[in-house]
Amino acid sequence: MDQKEQSSSDSCPICLSPILQESYLDQCFHKFCYNCILQWAKFVPSRHSSQQSFVKCPLCKRKSSSIIYEYDGNSFQQHLIHQNSETSDFFTRAHKYRLQCYYVESGNAIDNINIMRYWKSYKYRQPNQWLYSWVSREIQALLQEKDVDIIVHHILGVIDSWRRNEQKGCKISPELKQEEFKRIVADAAKPFLRGRTDRFVNELEMFVASALNIEAYDKVYINHLGWKIPEINDGDDEELEDHDPLVPLLSFSDEDIDGTL
Repeated sequence: MDQKEQSSSDSCPICLSPILQESYLDQCFHKFCYNCILQWAKFVPSRHSSQQSFVKCPLCKRKSSSIIYEYDGNSFQQHLIHQNSETSDFFTRAHKYRLQCYYVESGNAIDNINIMRYWKSYKYRQPNQWLYSWVSREIQALLQEKDVDIIVHHILGVIDSWRRNEQKGCKISPELKQEEFKRIVADAAKPFLRGRTDRFVNELEMFVASALNIEAYDKVYINHLGWKIPEINDGDDEELEDHDPLVPLLSFSDEDIDGTL
């Protein structure tokens, strides 16, 4: 096995970072971070059933009834998949759509968004009234957790501080301001998002540069990807329509989301 293959095998397929607390599904023995596969197991169960006794591997789709972890060569711990799907209480179709976006290539940018124009026109100095709601939904989707207020306030606090300090300091080129912005956001988000940090920063930059509200941005983004998804409303729990995502990075489909066979 060469160095590249070794590096890939040591990375979690879900968070894309080095594996923390190594764990395996009991049938296929694919390896994940324990917390990542545990969260996946909470997310996958069908909202049409309160309990489910298996989880489908995100890589091979094989069904497993437990997660093996803390294996030391002689003994191990086992987590049985038999739990309530708490995620359905807050995880809307909009969350599902945003999570799926992180498993496809987004391209350089959405077609009608000129990111450099945003930086050259100094529009980054203006607060974005939709940013809190957008970042909250994004972090909830990525972590599959409802209570993310502390993380959101931390990231937005770093951005607000950067914006205030920028107006008092000396002027630098738009390109350097862009690099500085992406660096400080990445530093704030990385402890929580790990391997998804760089993609999150790029997505955030596209959103603020668009100057669109969340609903309009979602429509533009979906059209750009060529997905066929009906109107997204937070309270709407209908299934997503089938679509053909661009260059999937990990096998992740509406079938996985809804737990259908």
